[in-house]
Amino acid sequence: MALDDVMDTAGLDDRVIPFAVPDLDVRGRVVRLGASIDTILDRHGYPEPVSRVLGEAAALTVLLGTALKFEGRFQLQTKSDGAIPMMVVDFNAPDNFRAVAHIDEAKLVEAIALDKVSTGELLGEGHLAMTVDQGTATTRYQGIVPLKRQSLEEVAHQYFRQSEQIPTRVRLGVGTVTTGGRPQWRAGGILVQFMPHSPDRLRAADMHPGDAPEGHEILAGNDDPDGIADDAWMEARSLVETVEDHELLDPTLESERLLYRLFHERGARVFEPVTVHEACRCSRERVLSMLRGFAPEDRKAMIADDGKLGVTCEFCSRRYSFAPAEVEDGQAAGE
Repeated sequence: MALDDVMDTAGLDDRVIPFAVPDLDVRGRVVRLGASIDTILDRHGYPEPVSRVLGEAAALTVLLGTALKFEGRFQLQTKSDGAIPMMVVDFNAPDNFRAVAHIDEAKLVEAIALDKVSTGELLGEGHLAMTVDQGTATTRYQGIVPLKRQSLEEVAHQYFRQSEQIPTRVRLGVGTVTTGGRPQWRAGGILVQFMPHSPDRLRAADMHPGDAPEGHEILAGNDDPDGIADDAWMEARSLVETVEDHELLDPTLESERLLYRLFHERGARVFEPVTVHEACRCSRERVLSMLRGFAPEDRKAMIADDGKLGVTCEFCSRRYSFAPAEVEDGQAAGE
């Protein structure tokens, strides 16, 4: 479908638009998250800096997860020493996700007081893992990238360089828009990848001239951080880097129109959108199975004053309550 054909369609939230620009040998996706991310962040009531970082992680995860060609799970997880020591975002193909963040309250208070609330500063140092799980019948794939106080955009670029060796550019944006009298969270992102038909076009930049005089400025091939000396990729990358946060968040600017702004001179094409929504994987049966996996003494220690075992899902905050006999009877029946 040519972009000209969709200029009059209404903008829709919570969907991903795949696209391709044949003239530049690039493909990509645009995501807009509205009610889904607002529901998640409002439910948890995180401080604003934490909501912003988790929103970025959710937008990135949905961008990557919707590329799966099978039913399975894509997970982004961070573990680090910052004010946000852990984040988990699960995308369950083909169309739903959930997200949660853990907070070190003391470090967060200090970070806010010092105005050190960028994504990199709040995450600190540690690692980010991206895991693809196709189910029990296949082996999981996991790529791990070190966190060194950089943005999630930079982490994504590093992941694709080292794990998939695909030149990639990502832009992410998170913020609030006042709708119906209250601020509502929105998140957006765009991803573009260089996929030339000829492998020769993925040529690296020129080698470092080792005999250059000391102190002489070295210009890498086309000054491209991916080391790819290709004019088409340089053009596509530069265009994506011009995208501003408000363009990713504006509810009146359709994703198709944004793509038209960027690539109309090159004949960009969009494909069937993927609608996504927030949904938790927890259930009474799953929680009951988990409790039955604990040792009897551990389950006994979990019994509350009301005589029941209670479990609250950290993703959706749903509370499950079980009588001890319900757990024990099920375990005995399985023996």
